[in-house]
Amino acid sequence: MNELERQIAGEITLSKNPGTSMKKWRGIFGITQTELAEHLHITPSTISDYEGNRRKSPGINVIRRFIEALVEIDHKNGGMIVKRISCDKKPSEAFKVYDFPEPITANKFVEKIGGKVITNKRKLKEIHLLGYSLVDSFKAIIDLPVDEFSKIYGPTPNRGVIFTRVNVGRSPMVAIRVTKFKPSLVVYQGLKKMDDPIAIKISEVEKIPIVLSTMPAEKMQEKLAKYL
Repeated sequence: MNELERQIAGEITLSKNPGTSMKKWRGIFGITQTELAEHLHITPSTISDYEGNRRKSPGINVIRRFIEALVEIDHKNGGMIVKRISCDKKPSEAFKVYDFPEPITANKFVEKIGGKVITNKRKLKEIHLLGYSLVDSFKAIIDLPVDEFSKIYGPTPNRGVIFTRVNVGRSPMVAIRVTKFKPSLVVYQGLKKMDDPIAIKISEVEKIPIVLSTMPAEKMQEKLAKYL
């Protein structure tokens, strides 16, 4: 196994709900249950039973075959997911990426960080986050080229992105607007109100909820640490 495969195997093995972790990684790779089942020559219901934790915890051979299938299917499709995850491993002073071993609801995420939803509030009930990123907005916008901005999403954009050092809401949303990948929700840390109509309009067009929170970033990390 390479480093990425060991990471996935370790997370699934150590998870309290390994099937949920398997579902998470299948989602990151953008592979359907049917596609995975066909590759493994098993039924989609078998995949569903594992992911729903209705079968006993998968053994090492099942996990190995599962991971190999993800990588092989991705390779067949051009290998973009493996490449993106591998590139995103490089450290940066502009952002930090945190992945949850199991999805958490957007409502729970917002509650933990003391957030106030400004736009697209109804969408929160549909969103399950696989992680979050803490982004120094000034460093990210100044130091990261547009074609590298997507690195803030780590292995998957299905996450909350918390922007710190924000004076107005426009810059982060404009950066998100022009990049291919989009986060599930955006948090402005330290901003008490959202007055920028452009940021609000982009949020509505992209259907990305905007959340405001005055909780210090360190306190947010402390509150979210229980999910890591």
